[in-house]
Amino acid sequence: MFEDLLKEAVDYALSLGASYAEARYQKDSQESIILKNGIPEVSASSTKRGIAIRVLVGNSLGFASTSRLKKTQVKKIIEDAVAMARASSKIITRGESFGEGKISRGTISIKPRVSWTSISVEDKIDYLKDVDKSIVEASEKVGVKLPSRMLTLEKWDLEKHVVNSDGADVKHIVPRTMATYILTLYHPQRGTLQRIQELGESRGWEAVEKWNLTENLTDEVENLCNILLNGTEPPKDEIDVIIGSEVVGLICHESAGHPGEADRVLGREAAQAGETYIKPNMIGEKIGSEIVTVVDDPRIPGSFGYYLYDDEGVEARERILIKDGYINELLHNRETARIFKVESNSAARASQYDREPIIRMANTYMKPGDYSFQELIEDIQLGVYIKSNQEWNIDDKRWNQRYVGVEAYKIVNGEINEPVRNPVLEITTRDFYSSIDAVGKKLFFRAGYCGKSEPMQAIPVWFGGPDIRLRKIRISVRPT
Repeated sequence: MFEDLLKEAVDYALSLGASYAEARYQKDSQESIILKNGIPEVSASSTKRGIAIRVLVGNSLGFASTSRLKKTQVKKIIEDAVAMARASSKIITRGESFGEGKISRGTISIKPRVSWTSISVEDKIDYLKDVDKSIVEASEKVGVKLPSRMLTLEKWDLEKHVVNSDGADVKHIVPRTMATYILTLYHPQRGTLQRIQELGESRGWEAVEKWNLTENLTDEVENLCNILLNGTEPPKDEIDVIIGSEVVGLICHESAGHPGEADRVLGREAAQAGETYIKPNMIGEKIGSEIVTVVDDPRIPGSFGYYLYDDEGVEARERILIKDGYINELLHNRETARIFKVESNSAARASQYDREPIIRMANTYMKPGDYSFQELIEDIQLGVYIKSNQEWNIDDKRWNQRYVGVEAYKIVNGEINEPVRNPVLEITTRDFYSSIDAVGKKLFFRAGYCGKSEPMQAIPVWFGGPDIRLRKIRISVRPT
């Protein structure tokens, strides 16, 4: 739509003395429907669009953006960005420049099978009401209350076009759909239990149909009621532990993905997600067992973090963060790639038009192995299976971490046994990856919004992995 304007913007920036120029049009259209305790709370939609300019002049980058999509206004922000970079260049000595990357031209357009506009707001609200009614009835059957329930449906349609002076010309048209539920279960003698879950895909309304929330969420509530009413404390001795894919994906995101962002490794980024234990000379250092491989891949069809070109026009590829137990590579944009003397691996993303592209994850997960679930547990005499989590935290260096399970069970003589309440896995990053001795063959993903930078940039991502087995782990318990 604004192709000529973007190309003219790049040419104008070069004419003003920029050695590199980048113009990006981005439009984000969002809709949210929230049902709180069975009552519609919010039904809102918004659209945000504009053009961003980034230039390299001398030693410095300049960035500016506008929502006024007229040639005169775009010229003004180009002049502002060039002036900003030129002024900064007089006082910055380290020097900025862009490294190599597979610069691309192409268009990606995903067409939903069922568009959001084909489903009325009333029908979406009725859908959530049906889910809410089913889970309330399921909990009340066993004497458990659901005093706090928040169900959300969201869509986020993205349209993005990036042109730069190195020859990139890439477009993305990607619809995204998300469902979130936040539930608090209560029993007067057994206390409370909370569950938060997010689902998301790069599809239309057909994703909601696929998730079958009424049936699947009702089943989960029944399981959580069992945990609340009958859960016991985990064993206190060292045991073998099965970690479910949901928790595995979160751990990979937090202790391999974030610390592997090259800007963070260089000490340039510490907002929101903290710092990192990884130092520039740690590539090739052993961090886990030989069966552990953690990757980040934007190219997975239908994924929440899907893209085929980043916001610097570099073609996306799989990034292998940990390979066979060794730190293998970092997430790079073209600037950090130059510093580390590698090629960019397409990690530059901006959340909206008025945000600068920074190094981000997309879909971070542990590669699956060869074990069925039954094979993972068959030789465990006494252990714990932590299927999902309700609470977690990690320190600023992404090293010491803690995860509190919500749905969890004892393993006795190779079989899933009685429910376990509030098991806590508290472990260092190296101990976690080094304790893994078996990796399941089935790969699962969950969705979320990953936060980074200041001002905040929240972007859609997937967390993923198979079930895994840890040997000789001591599990603690969070008091109820």
